Amino acid sequence: MQIGHPAGAAQSDAPVNHNVASLRVFVFALFFIFGGITSLNDVIIPKLKELFTLSYAQAMLVQSAFFAAYFIVSLPAAAIVRRIGYMRTAVVGLLTMTAGCLLFIPAASSSLFGAFLLALFVLAAGITIVQVVANPLISMLGAPQTASSRLTFAQAFNSLGTTVFPYVGAILILGSLAQVDQATLDAVQLAAYRAAESQVVVHTYIGLAIALAIVAVMVWINRKKLVEHTSPQGNIFKAFNLLQRPRFAFGALCIFLYVGAEVAVGSLITNYLMQVDVLGLEMKAAGEHIGLYWGGAMVGRFVGAFVLRICSPGKVLATAGGLAALLLLVSANSTGAVSGWSLLAIGLVNSIMFPTIFTLASEGLGERAAEGSGVICMAIVGGAIVPLITGFAADMSSLRMALIVPAICYLLILAFGWYARRPLQNC
Repeated sequence: MQIGHPAGAAQSDAPVNHNVASLRVFVFALFFIFGGITSLNDVIIPKLKELFTLSYAQAMLVQSAFFAAYFIVSLPAAAIVRRIGYMRTAVVGLLTMTAGCLLFIPAASSSLFGAFLLALFVLAAGITIVQVVANPLISMLGAPQTASSRLTFAQAFNSLGTTVFPYVGAILILGSLAQVDQATLDAVQLAAYRAAESQVVVHTYIGLAIALAIVAVMVWINRKKLVEHTSPQGNIFKAFNLLQRPRFAFGALCIFLYVGAEVAVGSLITNYLMQVDVLGLEMKAAGEHIGLYWGGAMVGRFVGAFVLRICSPGKVLATAGGLAALLLLVSANSTGAVSGWSLLAIGLVNSIMFPTIFTLASEGLGERAAEGSGVICMAIVGGAIVPLITGFAADMSSLRMALIVPAICYLLILAFGWYARRPLQNC
Protein backbone atom coordinates (compact mmCIF):
# COMPACT_ATOMS: atom_id res chain seq x y z
CA MET A 1 0.00 0.00 0.00
CA GLN A 2 1.30 3.42 -0.91
CA ILE A 3 0.86 6.19 1.60
CA GLY A 4 0.51 9.79 0.59
CA HIS A 5 1.32 12.88 2.60
CA PRO A 6 -1.17 14.28 5.04
CA ALA A 7 -3.66 16.58 3.41
CA GLY A 8 -2.15 20.01 3.01
CA ALA A 9 1.42 18.85 3.52
CA ALA A 10 4.19 19.47 1.08
CA GLN A 11 5.47 16.58 -0.99
CA SER A 12 8.92 16.61 0.54
CA ASP A 13 9.53 15.21 3.98
CA ALA A 14 6.02 15.76 5.31
CA PRO A 15 6.87 18.88 7.34
CA VAL A 16 4.97 19.44 10.52
CA ASN A 17 1.77 21.39 9.99
CA HIS A 18 -1.57 21.49 11.78
CA ASN A 19 -2.76 18.23 10.25
CA VAL A 20 0.39 16.26 11.00
CA ALA A 21 0.53 17.57 14.57
CA SER A 22 -3.10 16.64 15.26
CA LEU A 23 -2.60 13.17 13.77
CA ARG A 24 0.41 12.62 16.00
CA VAL A 25 -1.70 13.45 19.05
CA PHE A 26 -4.22 10.86 17.88
CA VAL A 27 -1.51 8.18 17.51
CA PHE A 28 0.00 9.01 20.91
CA ALA A 29 -3.49 8.56 22.36
CA LEU A 30 -3.78 5.15 20.70
CA PHE A 31 -0.49 4.02 22.26
CA PHE A 32 -1.69 5.20 25.67
CA ILE A 33 -5.06 3.47 25.30
CA PHE A 34 -4.00 0.05 24.06
CA GLY A 35 -1.08 -0.10 26.48
CA GLY A 36 -3.26 0.80 29.43
CA ILE A 37 -6.12 -1.57 28.60
CA THR A 38 -3.69 -4.46 28.07
CA SER A 39 -2.15 -3.91 31.51
CA LEU A 40 -5.63 -4.06 33.10
CA ASN A 41 -5.47 -7.83 32.61
CA ASP A 42 -3.03 -7.97 35.52
CA VAL A 43 -5.74 -6.43 37.70
CA ILE A 44 -8.69 -8.43 36.44
CA ILE A 45 -6.91 -11.80 36.84
CA PRO A 46 -6.94 -11.86 40.68
CA LYS A 47 -10.52 -10.54 40.60
CA LEU A 48 -11.78 -13.37 38.38
CA LYS A 49 -9.60 -15.91 40.19
CA GLU A 50 -11.34 -15.00 43.46
CA LEU A 51 -14.85 -14.77 42.01
CA PHE A 52 -14.76 -18.09 40.16
CA THR A 53 -12.38 -19.94 42.53
CA LEU A 54 -9.91 -20.62 39.75
CA SER A 55 -6.54 -22.33 39.80
CA TYR A 56 -3.58 -20.29 38.60
CA ALA A 57 -3.61 -22.09 35.24
CA GLN A 58 -7.33 -21.34 34.80
CA ALA A 59 -6.81 -17.69 35.76
CA MET A 60 -4.04 -17.39 33.16
CA LEU A 61 -6.63 -18.23 30.49
CA VAL A 62 -7.38 -14.50 30.69
CA GLN A 63 -4.01 -13.82 29.06
CA SER A 64 -4.42 -16.76 26.69
CA ALA A 65 -7.76 -15.47 25.41
CA PHE A 66 -6.37 -11.95 25.14
CA PHE A 67 -3.08 -12.60 23.38
CA ALA A 68 -4.43 -15.31 21.09
CA ALA A 69 -6.01 -12.42 19.21
CA TYR A 70 -2.56 -11.23 18.13
CA PHE A 71 -1.90 -14.54 16.40
CA ILE A 72 -5.33 -14.72 14.75
CA VAL A 73 -5.97 -11.07 13.87
CA SER A 74 -2.56 -9.56 12.98
CA LEU A 75 -2.37 -10.57 9.31
CA PRO A 76 -6.10 -9.93 8.63
CA ALA A 77 -5.60 -6.50 10.21
CA ALA A 78 -2.73 -5.83 7.81
CA ALA A 79 -5.02 -6.82 4.93
CA ILE A 80 -7.69 -4.39 6.18
CA VAL A 81 -5.11 -1.58 6.27
CA ARG A 82 -4.12 -2.40 2.71
CA ARG A 83 -7.75 -2.27 1.57
CA ILE A 84 -9.22 0.74 3.42
CA GLY A 85 -6.20 2.65 4.78
CA TYR A 86 -4.81 3.48 8.20
CA MET A 87 -7.36 5.95 9.50
CA ARG A 88 -10.44 3.91 8.64
CA THR A 89 -8.79 0.77 9.99
CA ALA A 90 -8.11 2.60 13.24
CA VAL A 91 -11.85 3.29 13.50
CA VAL A 92 -12.55 -0.42 12.91
CA GLY A 93 -10.13 -1.30 15.69
CA LEU A 94 -11.56 1.22 18.15
CA LEU A 95 -15.13 0.09 17.51
CA THR A 96 -14.08 -3.54 17.96
CA MET A 97 -12.51 -2.58 21.29
CA THR A 98 -15.74 -0.82 22.24
CA ALA A 99 -17.73 -3.96 21.41
CA GLY A 100 -15.37 -6.03 23.55
CA CYS A 101 -15.87 -3.72 26.52
CA LEU A 102 -19.65 -3.86 26.12
CA LEU A 103 -19.55 -7.67 26.04
CA PHE A 104 -18.64 -7.51 29.72
CA ILE A 105 -22.30 -6.67 30.38
CA PRO A 106 -23.73 -10.04 29.20
CA ALA A 107 -20.65 -11.78 30.65
CA ALA A 108 -21.51 -10.48 34.11
CA SER A 109 -25.18 -11.37 33.67
CA SER A 110 -24.28 -14.95 32.72
CA SER A 111 -21.82 -15.35 35.63
CA LEU A 112 -19.75 -17.56 33.32
CA PHE A 113 -15.96 -17.32 33.22
CA GLY A 114 -16.00 -18.31 29.54
CA ALA A 115 -18.16 -15.28 28.73
CA PHE A 116 -15.50 -12.99 30.23
CA LEU A 117 -12.85 -14.73 28.11
CA LEU A 118 -14.91 -14.09 24.96
CA ALA A 119 -15.23 -10.39 25.85
CA LEU A 120 -11.49 -10.17 26.42
CA PHE A 121 -10.75 -11.84 23.08
CA VAL A 122 -12.93 -9.36 21.18
CA LEU A 123 -11.34 -6.47 23.09
CA ALA A 124 -7.86 -7.80 22.22
CA ALA A 125 -8.83 -8.21 18.56
CA GLY A 126 -9.56 -4.49 18.46
CA ILE A 127 -6.29 -3.69 20.22
CA THR A 128 -4.40 -5.82 17.69
CA ILE A 129 -5.95 -3.90 14.80
CA VAL A 130 -5.09 -0.58 16.44
CA GLN A 131 -1.51 -1.67 17.11
CA VAL A 132 -1.04 -2.77 13.49
CA VAL A 133 -2.10 0.77 12.53
CA ALA A 134 -0.22 2.76 15.15
CA ASN A 135 3.38 1.56 14.70
CA PRO A 136 3.83 2.41 10.99
CA LEU A 137 1.54 5.44 11.15
CA ILE A 138 3.63 7.30 13.71
CA SER A 139 6.75 6.60 11.62
CA MET A 140 5.34 8.33 8.55
CA LEU A 141 3.95 11.42 10.29
CA GLY A 142 6.98 13.64 9.74
CA ALA A 143 10.49 13.60 8.34
CA PRO A 144 12.02 10.12 7.92
CA GLN A 145 15.17 11.08 9.80
CA THR A 146 13.17 11.73 12.99
CA ALA A 147 10.99 8.60 12.78
CA SER A 148 12.91 6.79 15.54
CA SER A 149 12.47 9.63 18.02
CA ARG A 150 8.74 9.81 17.26
CA LEU A 151 8.33 6.07 17.79
CA THR A 152 10.28 6.17 21.06
CA PHE A 153 8.14 9.07 22.26
CA ALA A 154 4.97 7.19 21.28
CA GLN A 155 6.16 4.11 23.18
CA ALA A 156 6.59 6.31 26.23
CA PHE A 157 2.85 7.02 26.05
CA ASN A 158 2.27 3.27 25.89
CA SER A 159 4.32 2.87 29.08
CA LEU A 160 2.44 5.74 30.68
CA GLY A 161 -0.81 3.88 30.01
CA THR A 162 0.54 0.66 31.51
CA THR A 163 1.62 2.62 34.59
CA VAL A 164 -1.60 4.58 35.18
CA PHE A 165 -4.27 2.02 34.28
CA PRO A 166 -3.27 -0.72 36.79
CA TYR A 167 -3.27 1.77 39.68
CA VAL A 168 -6.68 3.18 38.77
CA GLY A 169 -7.96 -0.30 37.93
CA ALA A 170 -6.85 -1.66 41.29
CA ILE A 171 -8.87 1.06 43.01
CA LEU A 172 -11.97 0.55 40.85
CA ILE A 173 -11.88 -3.24 40.40
CA LEU A 174 -10.08 -4.61 43.45
CA GLY A 175 -10.84 -1.89 45.97
CA SER A 176 -14.47 -2.96 46.41
CA LEU A 177 -13.75 -6.68 46.62
CA ALA A 178 -15.68 -7.85 49.62
CA GLN A 179 -13.89 -9.89 52.26
CA VAL A 180 -16.24 -12.84 52.01
CA ASP A 181 -15.40 -16.50 52.47
CA GLN A 182 -17.14 -18.09 49.51
CA ALA A 183 -16.99 -21.48 51.20
CA THR A 184 -19.59 -20.25 53.70
CA LEU A 185 -22.12 -19.27 51.00
CA ASP A 186 -24.83 -21.49 49.63
CA ALA A 187 -25.53 -21.70 45.88
CA VAL A 188 -28.00 -18.79 45.84
CA GLN A 189 -25.79 -16.53 47.97
CA LEU A 190 -22.73 -17.39 45.89
CA ALA A 191 -24.52 -16.51 42.64
CA ALA A 192 -25.67 -13.19 44.12
CA TYR A 193 -22.16 -12.43 45.38
CA ARG A 194 -20.56 -13.14 42.02
CA ALA A 195 -23.18 -11.05 40.20
CA ALA A 196 -22.64 -8.08 42.52
CA GLU A 197 -18.84 -8.20 42.30
CA SER A 198 -18.95 -8.75 38.52
CA GLN A 199 -20.77 -5.45 38.16
CA VAL A 200 -17.68 -3.68 39.48
CA VAL A 201 -15.75 -4.99 36.49
CA VAL A 202 -18.63 -4.13 34.15
CA HIS A 203 -18.80 -0.49 35.27
CA THR A 204 -15.07 -0.05 34.60
CA TYR A 205 -15.29 -1.43 31.09
CA ILE A 206 -18.47 0.50 30.28
CA GLY A 207 -16.52 3.67 31.07
CA LEU A 208 -13.77 2.49 28.73
CA ALA A 209 -16.34 1.73 26.01
CA ILE A 210 -17.68 5.28 26.16
CA ALA A 211 -14.17 6.75 25.93
CA LEU A 212 -13.26 4.47 23.01
CA ALA A 213 -16.43 5.38 21.11
CA ILE A 214 -15.60 9.08 21.49
CA VAL A 215 -12.06 8.51 20.18
CA ALA A 216 -13.46 6.51 17.23
CA VAL A 217 -15.74 9.39 16.29
CA MET A 218 -12.84 11.84 16.46
CA VAL A 219 -10.70 9.62 14.22
CA TRP A 220 -13.53 9.26 11.71
CA ILE A 221 -13.99 13.03 11.57
CA ASN A 222 -10.26 13.43 10.85
CA ARG A 223 -9.92 10.47 8.49
CA LYS A 224 -9.33 12.63 5.39
CA LYS A 225 -6.33 14.43 6.88
CA LEU A 226 -4.16 11.58 5.66
CA VAL A 227 -4.10 10.96 1.92
CA GLU A 228 -3.75 7.22 1.30
CA HIS A 229 -3.61 5.10 -1.84
CA THR A 230 -4.93 1.65 -1.00
CA SER A 231 -3.80 -1.55 -2.70
CA PRO A 232 -6.00 -4.58 -1.90
CA GLN A 233 -3.93 -7.00 -3.99
CA GLY A 234 -1.15 -9.17 -2.61
CA ASN A 235 -0.66 -12.38 -0.66
CA ILE A 236 -0.11 -11.49 2.99
CA PHE A 237 0.96 -15.03 3.86
CA LYS A 238 4.20 -14.85 1.85
CA ALA A 239 5.66 -13.10 4.89
CA PHE A 240 6.16 -16.47 6.55
CA ASN A 241 9.09 -17.36 4.28
CA LEU A 242 11.08 -14.75 6.20
CA LEU A 243 11.33 -17.40 8.93
CA GLN A 244 13.87 -19.15 6.72
CA ARG A 245 16.33 -16.46 7.80
CA PRO A 246 17.97 -17.67 11.06
CA ARG A 247 18.42 -14.26 12.62
CA PHE A 248 14.85 -13.18 11.91
CA ALA A 249 13.42 -16.51 13.09
CA PHE A 250 15.44 -16.37 16.34
CA GLY A 251 14.31 -12.77 16.88
CA ALA A 252 10.64 -13.65 16.28
CA LEU A 253 10.98 -16.48 18.80
CA CYS A 254 12.43 -14.01 21.32
CA ILE A 255 9.48 -11.66 20.83
CA PHE A 256 7.28 -14.66 21.67
CA LEU A 257 9.37 -15.38 24.77
CA TYR A 258 9.71 -11.77 25.87
CA VAL A 259 6.01 -10.92 25.71
CA GLY A 260 5.19 -14.23 27.36
CA ALA A 261 7.64 -13.67 30.22
CA GLU A 262 6.63 -10.03 30.72
CA VAL A 263 2.93 -10.90 30.83
CA ALA A 264 3.49 -13.95 33.07
CA VAL A 265 5.38 -11.91 35.65
CA GLY A 266 2.87 -9.04 35.54
CA SER A 267 -0.03 -11.49 35.93
CA LEU A 268 1.47 -13.02 39.08
CA ILE A 269 2.46 -9.81 40.85
CA THR A 270 -0.77 -9.29 42.80
CA ASN A 271 -0.98 -12.84 44.16
CA TYR A 272 2.79 -13.00 44.68
CA LEU A 273 2.92 -9.84 46.80
CA MET A 274 -0.06 -11.03 48.85
CA GLN A 275 1.94 -14.01 50.16
CA VAL A 276 2.77 -13.67 53.85
CA ASP A 277 6.44 -14.48 53.24
CA VAL A 278 6.76 -11.77 50.58
CA LEU A 279 4.98 -8.48 51.41
CA GLY A 280 1.71 -9.82 52.83
CA LEU A 281 -0.34 -7.06 51.18
CA GLU A 282 -4.10 -6.89 50.80
CA MET A 283 -5.37 -7.47 47.26
CA LYS A 284 -6.03 -3.79 46.48
CA ALA A 285 -2.59 -2.68 47.72
CA ALA A 286 -0.87 -5.51 45.88
CA GLY A 287 -2.74 -4.60 42.68
CA GLU A 288 -1.61 -1.01 42.93
CA HIS A 289 2.00 -2.22 42.84
CA ILE A 290 1.50 -3.47 39.28
CA GLY A 291 1.87 0.14 38.17
CA LEU A 292 5.40 0.14 39.58
CA TYR A 293 6.30 -2.86 37.44
CA TRP A 294 5.10 -1.12 34.27
CA GLY A 295 6.39 2.25 35.48
CA GLY A 296 9.86 0.73 35.67
CA ALA A 297 9.53 -0.07 31.97
CA MET A 298 8.69 3.57 31.26
CA VAL A 299 11.74 4.86 33.16
CA GLY A 300 13.98 2.21 31.63
CA ARG A 301 12.87 3.17 28.14
CA PHE A 302 14.31 6.67 28.51
CA VAL A 303 17.52 5.41 30.13
CA GLY A 304 17.85 2.66 27.54
CA ALA A 305 17.47 5.11 24.66
CA PHE A 306 20.67 6.81 25.85
CA VAL A 307 22.55 3.59 26.58
CA LEU A 308 21.72 2.13 23.16
CA ARG A 309 23.41 5.12 21.51
CA ILE A 310 26.79 4.25 22.97
CA CYS A 311 26.64 0.46 23.40
CA SER A 312 26.01 -2.51 21.13
CA PRO A 313 22.23 -3.21 21.11
CA GLY A 314 22.91 -6.95 21.18
CA LYS A 315 25.12 -6.66 24.26
CA VAL A 316 22.58 -4.39 25.98
CA LEU A 317 19.85 -6.95 25.24
CA ALA A 318 21.99 -9.81 26.54
CA THR A 319 22.69 -7.85 29.73
CA ALA A 320 19.01 -7.08 30.23
CA GLY A 321 18.03 -10.71 29.70
CA GLY A 322 20.65 -11.86 32.19
CA LEU A 323 19.57 -9.29 34.79
CA ALA A 324 15.90 -10.31 34.42
CA ALA A 325 16.78 -13.98 34.99
CA LEU A 326 18.94 -13.01 37.99
CA LEU A 327 16.15 -10.93 39.54
CA LEU A 328 13.75 -13.87 39.19
CA LEU A 329 16.31 -16.11 40.89
CA VAL A 330 16.71 -13.62 43.74
CA SER A 331 12.95 -13.24 44.17
CA ALA A 332 12.32 -16.99 44.22
CA ASN A 333 15.04 -17.60 46.81
CA SER A 334 14.41 -14.72 49.21
CA THR A 335 11.62 -13.42 51.42
CA GLY A 336 10.09 -10.13 52.47
CA ALA A 337 10.89 -6.88 50.71
CA VAL A 338 13.82 -8.35 48.77
CA SER A 339 11.57 -10.99 47.24
CA GLY A 340 8.81 -8.53 46.34
CA TRP A 341 10.90 -5.66 45.01
CA SER A 342 13.26 -7.85 43.00
CA LEU A 343 10.20 -9.13 41.11
CA LEU A 344 8.90 -5.60 40.51
CA ALA A 345 12.34 -4.48 39.32
CA ILE A 346 12.07 -6.78 36.31
CA GLY A 347 9.91 -4.11 34.67
CA LEU A 348 12.96 -1.84 34.54
CA VAL A 349 15.11 -4.31 32.59
CA ASN A 350 12.17 -5.33 30.38
CA SER A 351 12.01 -1.80 28.98
CA ILE A 352 14.48 -2.08 26.09
CA MET A 353 13.73 -5.67 25.11
CA PHE A 354 10.85 -5.40 22.63
CA PRO A 355 12.26 -2.55 20.48
CA THR A 356 15.79 -4.00 20.60
CA ILE A 357 14.70 -7.53 19.65
CA PHE A 358 12.50 -6.06 16.93
CA THR A 359 15.33 -3.97 15.49
CA LEU A 360 17.90 -6.75 15.60
CA ALA A 361 15.52 -9.28 14.05
CA SER A 362 14.44 -6.88 11.29
CA GLU A 363 17.98 -5.85 10.31
CA GLY A 364 18.61 -6.45 6.62
CA LEU A 365 14.96 -7.00 5.63
CA GLY A 366 14.89 -3.88 3.43
CA GLU A 367 11.64 -3.63 1.48
CA ARG A 368 10.25 -6.63 3.35
CA ALA A 369 10.41 -4.86 6.73
CA ALA A 370 6.62 -4.40 6.79
CA GLU A 371 6.06 -8.13 6.22
CA GLY A 372 8.52 -8.90 9.00
CA SER A 373 6.64 -6.55 11.30
CA GLY A 374 3.44 -8.51 10.68
CA VAL A 375 5.09 -11.82 11.57
CA ILE A 376 6.66 -10.33 14.68
CA CYS A 377 3.27 -8.95 15.74
CA MET A 378 1.89 -12.49 15.48
CA ALA A 379 4.68 -13.67 17.80
CA ILE A 380 3.10 -11.57 20.54
CA VAL A 381 0.90 -14.66 21.00
CA GLY A 382 3.59 -15.67 23.49
CA GLY A 383 1.51 -13.65 25.94
CA ALA A 384 -1.19 -16.31 25.57
CA ILE A 385 1.02 -19.38 26.01
CA VAL A 386 3.88 -18.65 28.42
CA PRO A 387 1.60 -17.34 31.23
CA LEU A 388 -0.54 -20.47 30.88
CA ILE A 389 2.54 -22.68 31.29
CA THR A 390 3.58 -20.54 34.26
CA GLY A 391 0.13 -21.02 35.79
CA PHE A 392 0.39 -24.79 35.44
CA ALA A 393 3.81 -24.67 37.09
CA ALA A 394 2.38 -22.65 40.00
CA ASP A 395 -0.45 -25.16 40.49
CA MET A 396 1.96 -28.10 40.42
CA SER A 397 4.47 -26.51 42.81
CA SER A 398 4.30 -22.91 44.01
CA LEU A 399 4.40 -19.35 42.73
CA ARG A 400 8.09 -19.19 43.55
CA MET A 401 8.94 -22.32 41.58
CA ALA A 402 6.79 -21.10 38.67
CA LEU A 403 9.21 -18.20 38.17
CA ILE A 404 11.58 -20.63 36.45
CA VAL A 405 9.38 -20.46 33.34
CA PRO A 406 9.93 -16.74 32.61
CA ALA A 407 13.56 -17.14 33.76
CA ILE A 408 14.18 -19.65 30.94
CA CYS A 409 12.61 -17.19 28.49
CA TYR A 410 14.97 -14.43 29.58
CA LEU A 411 18.01 -16.70 29.29
CA LEU A 412 17.11 -17.46 25.67
CA ILE A 413 16.76 -13.71 25.06
CA LEU A 414 20.26 -13.31 26.52
CA ALA A 415 21.46 -15.88 23.97
CA PHE A 416 19.85 -13.99 21.08
CA GLY A 417 21.42 -10.71 22.22
CA TRP A 418 24.85 -12.33 22.22
CA TYR A 419 24.19 -14.00 18.84
CA ALA A 420 23.13 -10.67 17.29
CA ARG A 421 25.74 -8.50 19.02
CA ARG A 422 27.49 -7.69 15.72
CA PRO A 423 25.93 -6.17 12.55
CA LEU A 424 24.22 -8.73 10.32
CA GLN A 425 26.95 -8.83 7.70
CA ASN A 426 29.48 -9.88 10.36
CA CYS A 427 27.33 -12.53 12.02
